This record gives sequence, structure tokens and C-alpha cells, in this order.
Amino acid sequence: MTGIGAAAAVRSATALPPESRRRSRRRARLTESLTGYSFALPNMLLLGVFLLYPLVLAAILSFSRYSGFGTPQWIGIGNYADLLSDAVFWESLANTTFFTVLTLVLAVGLGLAFAVLLNRALPGRAVFRTILYAPIVVSGVASGLIGVLMFDENTGVIDKGLIAVGLPGIPWQSNGTAAMLAVILMTVWGRTGFNMVIYLAGLQAIDPQLHEAAELEGASGWQRFRSITLPLLGPSTFFLLIMNVIYSFQVFDLVFVLTGGGPGNATTMLTTYAYQNAFTTRMQGYAAAIGMVLLVLMIAFAAVQWRLNRGRDVTS
Repeated sequence: MTGIGAAAAVRSATALPPESRRRSRRRARLTESLTGYSFALPNMLLLGVFLLYPLVLAAILSFSRYSGFGTPQWIGIGNYADLLSDAVFWESLANTTFFTVLTLVLAVGLGLAFAVLLNRALPGRAVFRTILYAPIVVSGVASGLIGVLMFDENTGVIDKGLIAVGLPGIPWQSNGTAAMLAVILMTVWGRTGFNMVIYLAGLQAIDPQLHEAAELEGASGWQRFRSITLPLLGPSTFFLLIMNVIYSFQVFDLVFVLTGGGPGNATTMLTTYAYQNAFTTRMQGYAAAIGMVLLVLMIAFAAVQWRLNRGRDVTS
């Protein structure tokens, strides 16, 4: 009886007039859309309140002169015009670019190397994976404090070790090149584990039969890695390029704790220069303009990468 009743209900539904069926389909689509929006609404509200609203305020503030007190004074593109003749801004932009390129190459390259190594059946590989990933859970401030313990030219572990074996210490805080090197090394230490985990996931998604077939054809290990592994890791590499560049352009806490942007402006990044203008010299409109430039640079890089890697972000 149940089957007969269900069949009758289906026949009854299909017997509805075309207009009624269209209304029924529209009502079902509307219900489905409302259900989806109801699930997305909390996140959309949080993004609007804590991301989009401050972003719009910062964009408006970048066209104003404001010290944090009183009413902002509208000056149009005055802040952006001042950036063009600001030597410290250009130096901080150069520092940020150099830092980003070097940390990107080292952190992504080491992440791939460790992923390939630890993807094999090695004794204790779970322990090594944990050790390499552990730094990612350490906050930027804590990483900076660890860097101070390691790289301080008076009390740091590295200089004490060099002096103990009769070698001269390295002036980590008084030499600009050494200070930038310390920041880069601490950043690479903190980011390599994350890159390794992403690459490990990509490696484990590759069908082993592809490598077996290539090996039977006489391909060497390097040829298999170059022609099979690297192309199939394209989506992972694309993701890591975007994430690492965004992180490097936004680096603040590590630099602030480890070097404070010094010596001079040798390790001043766009973020630390914006902070200095916002909270030291109280030029918050100018700091907002620096923030907008940083935002545009990150969006431009992401857009270029997306266009260059379009079609490679999914594996076939």
C-alpha cells in the first residue's frame, strides 16, 4: 500500500499545471538559498564588522591628516604624494621585498626538501615531522624572544659559542646585514614546517603507479621528480606562494621584538614603518596610506599569481 500511495503522489505532482510546477521549483530554490545564507550569515557579519568596516575606515583615513585626536582633516591624495618623496618608505619597501623573496625561496624550498625526505619510510619520521612543524605553533612574539636569546651580540647563544671556539662574534644588532639575516633565519625556521606539511599532503596524493611506470621506462630519480612530482605539486606550490608572500608582507611582531626595525632602518618593514607613524609620530593618516599601499601590493601579487597559475590550481 505504501508503494501504491507513493506512486500516486508522484503522479499527482506531475499532474500539476506547468505554472504550479514552476512556482514549486522556485519555492524550493528560494528555500535552499535562504538555508545557505542563514549558515553563512554569522561569518559574513563577523567579516563585515571586523574586516570590511575597519578596512573602509582605513581607506578613508588614508586621505586625511589625523593624529588620533580631534577630527580628521581631509587632504585628498596628500599622504600618497608624500610617500613618493619619503626615503624611509622606499627603504622599507625595498627591505620588505628583499625579505619576502629570500624567505619565500628558503622556506618553500626547505619545506619541499623535507617533505620529499620525510615522505619515505624512515625510522622516527613522525618525530622529525613533529620537530619541524613545532615552530609554526609558536607566536611571533615568542619567536622574536627566542631569536633574541640566539642572536643577541652580547649574551646570545650563537656569539657565545663562536667566542668559545676562538672566533669573533657577529654584530647581530649593530650591523644591518647581520640583523636582516637574523630576521630571515627566524622566519624560515618558523615557516618551513607549515610548508612541509602542505607538500606532504600533495606528495601523498600522487598515485605511486605513475612513478613505477616511469621507473620501468628507465627514468632516473631526478627525472621522475622533475617530470612527475613537481608538476603534480603545482596546486600546493601555488597555495604556498600566496600564503608565504602574504605572511612576509605582513610580518611585524618578529621584527618588532628581534630588531625593532634597526639598526637605523636596516630591518624596517612596511608594517613596522606604518606602526611607527601611527603610534610614535602620531601620523595615523599617513600610516593608513602605507597600509593601503601594502594591501594593493598583496592583491596585485595574488592576482598575478592567480592568472599565471590558472588551470594549475587543480590536478587532472
